[in-house]
Amino acid sequence: MIPLYNAQQVRDADSYAINKLGIPSIVLMENASRSAFEIIKQFYSDEGKTSIGIICGKGNNGGDGFAIARYFINDGYIVKLISLGAEEELKGDAHTNFRILKNLITEYSDSKIIVYNNNPKDLLMIEDCKIIIDAMLGTGTRGELSDPYKTIVEKINEFNSHKIAIDLPTGLDLDNSSGDIIFNAELTITLSEFKTGLFYGQGYKNAGAIVKGYIGIGEEYFKNIFVTDYLIEPEDAFFGIPTKELDAHKYSAGKVLVIAGSDKLPGAAFFTANSVLKSGAGACFLAVPKSIKNLAKQKLESAIVHDYNDNGLGFLTETNLEDLMEKCDWADVIAIGPGLGREESTQRAILEIIQSNKNKKFVIDADAVFALGNNEYKSINLKEKILTPHHSEFSKMLGIELIELQKSILTIGKQFSIDNGCYLVLKGAPTIIFNSNGETFINSAGNPGMAKFGTGDVLTGIIAGFISQSKTLEENLISAVYIHSLSGDLLSEQKSEIAFTATDLIKKIPNAIKFIINSFI
Repeated sequence: MIPLYNAQQVRDADSYAINKLGIPSIVLMENASRSAFEIIKQFYSDEGKTSIGIICGKGNNGGDGFAIARYFINDGYIVKLISLGAEEELKGDAHTNFRILKNLITEYSDSKIIVYNNNPKDLLMIEDCKIIIDAMLGTGTRGELSDPYKTIVEKINEFNSHKIAIDLPTGLDLDNSSGDIIFNAELTITLSEFKTGLFYGQGYKNAGAIVKGYIGIGEEYFKNIFVTDYLIEPEDAFFGIPTKELDAHKYSAGKVLVIAGSDKLPGAAFFTANSVLKSGAGACFLAVPKSIKNLAKQKLESAIVHDYNDNGLGFLTETNLEDLMEKCDWADVIAIGPGLGREESTQRAILEIIQSNKNKKFVIDADAVFALGNNEYKSINLKEKILTPHHSEFSKMLGIELIELQKSILTIGKQFSIDNGCYLVLKGAPTIIFNSNGETFINSAGNPGMAKFGTGDVLTGIIAGFISQSKTLEENLISAVYIHSLSGDLLSEQKSEIAFTATDLIKKIPNAIKFIINSFI
């Protein structure tokens, strides 16, 4: 796990280094700038001694930019720098580094500094630069950008250049990873430590590759900081892959009941059940309406069909509860929801199944999440159960607008899991896991090709399969989420992001598991 820090924690670290350790702030800035320079050179070594465009704000982020420019000039690059403040407007370390840079250019270089005059035409000076570095705003950014930053970012985002952000992309509010107009970086050099807001929300979309830059604060300091957010690494997936005893048999290796599917949405059930067994569970029953029994038998690889009498309706109703309860007793894990539909009788049946099996492990997905809406979740015991909604399903369940959820997604997700004692797997780019201790685990694998029908049903099956085989629920859950996304990444390499389906994803699950095991044995 990689611990992630919020903006205030990183600012506190700077203050500690300056005020407690006695490290001058300009030394921290120098360390950061040298580190950023070395990282950029390493990433773009194929570009040679190309021209570098840098845009610097008036504060410490701008000061970093001035110092970075000096390193590039001393290494033989031509730098074109735009400062958003005149020399007399700059203060402290930013002013010092501006003055040094100006003197250096005057004495030795063909590089150039101009002060931005609120004229977007000034930006044309760096349009032909192969690399553009954003050193405008840092962790103090709050709310939406105003001019001149808004106009500058919009214009630069149109340039066909390699774009690099120092610490964070200008326009990103780290506290909730939001922003309207944000510098679109392909590389972000985050200073000191990894910051939560870069790995989800607008940060995930705009930060590009994220590399940590060194500023001189030892890692020992950060080890003593309390964090609740983590980035999942491949090694975490390894530790959560279930193992089997030598004398295991099919009924000791995980028994899963999947209650899913209807005549309108049969495919979701098949995706889920097939994924359960591909994930190593020993036995899986798929409970479906009798009207789709024959189709289910054709589509399932190894799961056994348990058909209940739907009286030709094509969906689950309360009349089927007695039939299903025996299978619920048999199962170690119940996965419920995919493709069940939203008829009132179906929704009532879902709630009764969950409420009547309080001590069972549940993976609650799709239409079963919908059943928990209208505050029904408040009257259901969700302790240790796993909910797997996407953003829209979760917002509807809570009765809030999607945009409001996305503005405070970590806060809302944490509070929900704490209040209900459950695990929340919020599907998206990226998928985020919340536990009842207020911790979050942000997935680091996956790609846009997974945004297709059925891939969420596959995740439900992998989770159910993994947790049925082991008692280390949280580790299994983290591993299942990562394996699901890694399967998509392996497919992306094989077929491209465009050309794979949920069926392809299921077939790749064993390869993803093997890849992780082989990587860490």
